[in-house]
Amino acid sequence: MGTDSRSKSEAAERPAENQLTDKIIGAAIEVHRHLGPGLLESAYEECLCYELSQLGVRFKRQAHLPIQYKGIKLESAYRMDLVVEDAVVVEIKATEETPAIYSAQVLTYLKAAGLRVGLLINFNVPVLTRGLKRIVNHYAGPLPMNLDEQTQRCGVDPNRGFPPRLRVSASKMPAVK
Repeated sequence: MGTDSRSKSEAAERPAENQLTDKIIGAAIEVHRHLGPGLLESAYEECLCYELSQLGVRFKRQAHLPIQYKGIKLESAYRMDLVVEDAVVVEIKATEETPAIYSAQVLTYLKAAGLRVGLLINFNVPVLTRGLKRIVNHYAGPLPMNLDEQTQRCGVDPNRGFPPRLRVSASKMPAVK
């Protein structure tokens, strides 16, 4: 069986993606070497942008990413820290821990932007390599489903509402103390 043109072009792009992420990581290591941990995300973002510009790498800061909600395009739903060369999403953190929700955030950005590779960089670590995570969007299927397809897939009958196991009355929920 032959491979389709999409998989061939994706395979050809991977070395370029790897070279680009290597440049970004190198720039981040340079920033961390000079600043160390303990600063605000905005300081690391500013310095990383400086390093990328010195390398001649194009990027967008605080790039807006619209979202489709109930058939409406909401322009400023998400704001990505950096989008490098229109190919790599970079999310910058300066936190004690890096919970899984941050990786999910980057993956959401990748899916919504139609990109494949993202970097999660937590600068608040003694050695930056412990704060780096490369995230790949492996999804190569069709664009997101419309609302009717989503509700059917989740077992929701549009005429009857949610299935019994998902119906919860707010009045029956325990009070928050």
